[in-house]
Amino acid sequence: MDRRLLLQLLASGVSLTAAPTAVWAQQSERDSQRVTRHPNAGGKGSLPLSTRESLLAELRELQSATRARRRRYCHLTQPGWPDGAKIAVNFTFDVDHVLSRTANDEPPMQVAKGEFGGRVGAWRTLDLLERHGIVGTFFTPGRTVHLYPAVLHEIAERGHEFADHMWEHYVPADPMVQRDHMLRTRDALTELAGRPPVGTRSNYPDDLVLDMGYIYNSHGFAAPLPYKLKHDDKELLNLSVHLAIDDAMYFNYGWIGSAASAQRLSDQELVLDIWWQAFEQQYDAGGYLNIALHPFIIGHSARIAMLDELITRMKSLPGVWFASSEEVARHCLALPSDAFACNED
Repeated sequence: MDRRLLLQLLASGVSLTAAPTAVWAQQSERDSQRVTRHPNAGGKGSLPLSTRESLLAELRELQSATRARRRRYCHLTQPGWPDGAKIAVNFTFDVDHVLSRTANDEPPMQVAKGEFGGRVGAWRTLDLLERHGIVGTFFTPGRTVHLYPAVLHEIAERGHEFADHMWEHYVPADPMVQRDHMLRTRDALTELAGRPPVGTRSNYPDDLVLDMGYIYNSHGFAAPLPYKLKHDDKELLNLSVHLAIDDAMYFNYGWIGSAASAQRLSDQELVLDIWWQAFEQQYDAGGYLNIALHPFIIGHSARIAMLDELITRMKSLPGVWFASSEEVARHCLALPSDAFACNED
């Protein structure tokens, strides 16, 4: 059967055994025209490889997997932000700098764009946060600690949060190497900050993230508000982050050998308008906004001015809680269970 029809049946919620006869008849006619056939045991005639029974079994398997995945999610419905705040805002910074570019084997002038983040952009970012009295979260690859020690020590001195962002900005395929990378990054950030990180921005397996003692991930967007993912008898909070609120989606202009999708160069005023509208919507909804930034991208002077204007507008409204990712995570995890709606089926 055409998998598009499978998905249509699954989405419609129709009983698997009560699918309209016309649907099966129509599909059988198509199958007879195009399905691969094989000889039967007696060598006479042929049989279709797909049958209605096998397709029904596949549908049931898909439905079962979908339900199992849904049951893992518990969505925050009553955030109850501290002091009656209307919205929680995280300013988060991925301190990739040069690593993502060297991993892509980009030429020297492109690698220099990453160097700009560690040598200029991060310092401008720190000064902006200090002017506004905001504590940011810096998701930092472990290798970056050795590449840019001066600015990272300054981040620690100014009281910002460090969190895991892989070792060299990628997740290795081998589970043993994954664990090694996480341990090395945790050790590097612990030595830097004087305390272990409690969160990550990565697609490491949930069980490994929990084994590291982390309480949150900030990777993915299953809902606008933070949500919990069940894993056996444990829970991992996810701080939602959407690519529409990520500077790399607008300003990360790739090198000449990059695919067309990597060529992104937007007007600051347009991006400011998009992000302000996103803030207003969540402010009115009593929600949450996670703004994902990169010092080597946002750190250019015109973009810093744009970010300054965005923060100034936010501060003009009452009830805005500017918090670190750890503060938001600990607040959410301390809420009573009825603050979350868990999918039972």
